[in-house]
Amino acid sequence: MNKSLVLTGMMGVGKSTIGRLLAKKLNTKFIDVDKIIEKNEKRSIKKIFQSDGENYFRKLEEKTTIKILKGKKAVIALGGGAFMNDQIRSEVLKSCVSFWLSLRFDQLIKRYKRNNRRPLLSKDNLENDVKKIYKLRKKVYRLADFRIKCDNIEKSKIVQKILVFYES
Repeated sequence: MNKSLVLTGMMGVGKSTIGRLLAKKLNTKFIDVDKIIEKNEKRSIKKIFQSDGENYFRKLEEKTTIKILKGKKAVIALGGGAFMNDQIRSEVLKSCVSFWLSLRFDQLIKRYKRNNRRPLLSKDNLENDVKKIYKLRKKVYRLADFRIKCDNIEKSKIVQKILVFYES
């Protein structure tokens, strides 16, 4: 396949972990958009949100992601909210093969409770925050070329499922 493989889905679903494994199998480069943004900005996404706000971050995310999508073929992990952006989504659907990695709501909550790096989630109102974001994003994630349900499945099996679709 000559197109980049793009992973989308909720924050914490495993896009970076699965992306690295896929890139290794495909012997290609792995790009984590959030990590590129953090490297370029020399600060965490949470810090960017805190000091400059979500709007600033989303503009940065769009510019960075579009540049990456127009680059050489790679396995690309988008940020959790990137696919919500019309320009990013349009470019992904036009020039890449996209996969929505999905997890059940309760699984997401478990993961978020273990990690405090998510700028859109407050510990005080975690379930409500996640419910709101998930409900909104689910409709858009469905536009990806393929959906991979990741509940209780080993990483290697998720990678195999994706490769079957990507290589056919």
